[in-house]
Amino acid sequence: MGSVPVVAPDRLAAFTGDPDVPPVVGVDLSGPGRDVAVRHGDRVLVGIGPVHPDRAGLARALDLTLVDGAAARRFEIGVGDPESALAGLADVAYRVPRAATILAGLLRWSGDLPVEAALDAESFAYSTLLGGPEFARWLESRGPRPAPPEAPDPVLVVRDDGVLRVTLHRPERRNAYGRQVRDALVDALDVAVSDPSVEHVVLDGAGPGFCSGGDLDEFGTTPDPVTAHLVRTRAGAARRLDVLAGRTTVHLHGACVGAGIELAAFAGHVVADPGTTVRLPEVGMGLIPGAGGTVSLPRRIGRWRALYLALSGFAVDARTALGWGLVDELA
Repeated sequence: MGSVPVVAPDRLAAFTGDPDVPPVVGVDLSGPGRDVAVRHGDRVLVGIGPVHPDRAGLARALDLTLVDGAAARRFEIGVGDPESALAGLADVAYRVPRAATILAGLLRWSGDLPVEAALDAESFAYSTLLGGPEFARWLESRGPRPAPPEAPDPVLVVRDDGVLRVTLHRPERRNAYGRQVRDALVDALDVAVSDPSVEHVVLDGAGPGFCSGGDLDEFGTTPDPVTAHLVRTRAGAARRLDVLAGRTTVHLHGACVGAGIELAAFAGHVVADPGTTVRLPEVGMGLIPGAGGTVSLPRRIGRWRALYLALSGFAVDARTALGWGLVDELA
């Protein structure tokens, strides 16, 4: 990895217009000055705090801002050493620049779209990256994998008067969000969507964790990007969970990875066991969150923290998730 430039705000325009500048640029926000217009280009712009009061507007326009210690505002991420954290984010972006910059760009504007349109935008970007060289390298490094075995009951559904309890039920695969779990979950949610007598949906998972994300054994098996897009959007759970948000509670426990937090974040109420962790690993594979995470997470925690989770790939504990608003209650 090359060095990460950290520039004064008034030099931003020159840097983002230079094709030889690396995919991540740091911006020093510690000094006073008037706001400047921000042109991101194909760059991830990361503010380095502390943020001077004059620079708060600029910080909001950047992709995220790293500060030393606790972060009080949604556009700030508290880290022990901002420059070291910047180098870590840049290292990821150097390895998968297309995924990193496409995700940052998508998050900048999709938050203003209706949820359904934002899910389509996410899926278009994801489908593009499926055909790209970064995902191809990840697939090659992983090697061939056997198809997941069939499961008789990948999701359990119990109706108790007005409550529909839905349990992801592939504990031997940590409830990975593969084809079988997805289809069975969608069938259960469709019951609640079509039946107003279902007053509340409770969604949880059996075994050591709520959901470990997409089933890696199925990655790269969709016949073409168009089919992949239609499956993710029309046959996926995200739209149903958004429709049902006001009457859905999700219970999280264990490691909630990728789809395991992306889908949960649509719910109106998210309860987490204190030992819960959440993580978004997709950028490291040359992809972006594709189960609705670029829509659900920013609406809960802001686009800045959502990007940080995805670029860093770090696991966040339950207390941090509670403080950010990613979960609503620890129990």
